[in-house]
Amino acid sequence: MFTNFVVSLIVSSFTIAVIMLIKKVFQKQLSAKWQYNLWFLLLIALTLPFIPKQLIDFGDHFISWDVTQRNGIGRTSNANGDDVSRNVNWMQDFTLSVDRSSPELLNIVLAGIWIAGMLVMIVLTIHALLKVKNIKRTTTELKNKEVRCLFDQCKQRLLISRHMVVGESPLVKTPMTFGLFKTYVVMPAHFDAWLSIDEIKHIFLHELNHYKYKDIATNYLTVIYQILYWFNPLVWFAFKEMRLDREIACDSAVLNTLDEDQYAEYGNTIINFVDRASYPKNFPLTNQLNGSKEQIKKRIKKIASYTKESKQLKLKSIAIFMLVGVFVASQIPLVSVIAGDKERYDFNSERAVYEDLSEYFSGHEGSFVLYDMQGDRYSIYNENKSTLRVSPNSTYKIYSALFGLESNVIARGNSKIKWNGLQYPYDSWNMDQNLSTAMTNSVTWYFQELDKRIQLDSIQAYLKEIGYGNYDVSGGIEQYWLESSLKISPIEQVQLLRAFYTNQFGFKEKNVRTVKDTIRLEEKNGSKLSGKTGTGNINGNNINGWFIGYVETTENTYFFATNIQNENNAYGSKAAEITLSILRDKGIY
Repeated sequence: MFTNFVVSLIVSSFTIAVIMLIKKVFQKQLSAKWQYNLWFLLLIALTLPFIPKQLIDFGDHFISWDVTQRNGIGRTSNANGDDVSRNVNWMQDFTLSVDRSSPELLNIVLAGIWIAGMLVMIVLTIHALLKVKNIKRTTTELKNKEVRCLFDQCKQRLLISRHMVVGESPLVKTPMTFGLFKTYVVMPAHFDAWLSIDEIKHIFLHELNHYKYKDIATNYLTVIYQILYWFNPLVWFAFKEMRLDREIACDSAVLNTLDEDQYAEYGNTIINFVDRASYPKNFPLTNQLNGSKEQIKKRIKKIASYTKESKQLKLKSIAIFMLVGVFVASQIPLVSVIAGDKERYDFNSERAVYEDLSEYFSGHEGSFVLYDMQGDRYSIYNENKSTLRVSPNSTYKIYSALFGLESNVIARGNSKIKWNGLQYPYDSWNMDQNLSTAMTNSVTWYFQELDKRIQLDSIQAYLKEIGYGNYDVSGGIEQYWLESSLKISPIEQVQLLRAFYTNQFGFKEKNVRTVKDTIRLEEKNGSKLSGKTGTGNINGNNINGWFIGYVETTENTYFFATNIQNENNAYGSKAAEITLSILRDKGIY
């Protein structure tokens, strides 16, 4: 939500700034019509953040970012563990607390403010619709046959055949056009008493040009975008400029149908309404002839300097329009950063069976995924959570170890790394480590040191090669897998474990074997249990618990991933406890 908010703000603001700059620099090379058309590129830019992510996903070419997660790791550590973990050595919880602002809370607050603003805008829009409805109700058809005949002549002149309601209403002070399905051209009451027939003709031509160029539909579009982007004052300013440019373009279209000696009369017709209606009514869904005095002043200047659009001017205008179009298109990769978040894995398998295991997850939200290699089928609890990507925390150490071995940073017989001297809350961490002890005691600093020696670009290459979740390492070399940018779903954990187990990625067999040995946990009745727990701790709260691994029996191998989440009671050891209960009841382990 926060990322969407920032991207929509950036895209809309940049596009508005560029359009205004182009209009300023190329004002003599842009006709009135094309100055107005430039604003349609803004509508495209405003749409980009709402396009379905899969349509603008640039895959590996752009790294996603989430500014809410770029905080440091707190060295004040949390030594929380649960009672169960103390009885089973491999189920001990070793985790460091990371300091984070609360993205969830921030998202909720932002979403609340955004929705509240939209609701206010929707209420205002409904109010405007009701006012338009009142105008419709009070509109009476013209009785003056000469004026009605003039309206039909203007329609024929602009090649408009659709039936339209033309009338007058005591509720309007300036001519206006509205109605998406049934078009109304409404004049002030008794207008034919104080307007000349030529002035009425000018007004009809102006309003009918609004219809001809679909300005009524554009009004509805801008209102929708104004509801969505109510928070951006630049968008409000842009739409105000767009309406002015639309009136200027409409004036030009009318002047194009008049003789040159009628230009001044047309300008006077517009000025006439400034005196009768000192300020325009706020009807966002209508086209009004009148406007503010400042806008009228700009329109009169344009009318006074009007020249017919030459072929050369038209070509220049189109070229500039295309230039801005290229700029708008160039922002699509930026918007694809949103798609890069890849918060959910797209899983669709006919070999999946969904089952209710909620009794095992008492007090926790979570998911359990089991893959039966011999039967080639999945058993999944909680379909929604099974595809949701969350931080892997210490379960990632399986792959960190593999990458370290593949990069020759460490070797099976030479994996010792000297203790960095920092005091950690676990005695087993405060000493030199090799891969076996580091994996057994889940020594975070050991794997952070491995990552530094491998280097971040190589790590990301490995992550992309094996398709590890969102393979996003933008969280930084020391923390990307600790409640930060890197995320993976339970289903992906299982699929990757299977690929790792069978070495589908073609890593050195001896390295895969080494990692397998380090994650071997226990053996019971001829079945071997391997795996890794992980606990995510933010600001002292254990919010994310993992247990992933596999069971090798004499006849089959089962891969599993359990993830649990809670405000402050989600441990890796709890996830392991749940997993063992399920595996036991299924007769697997």
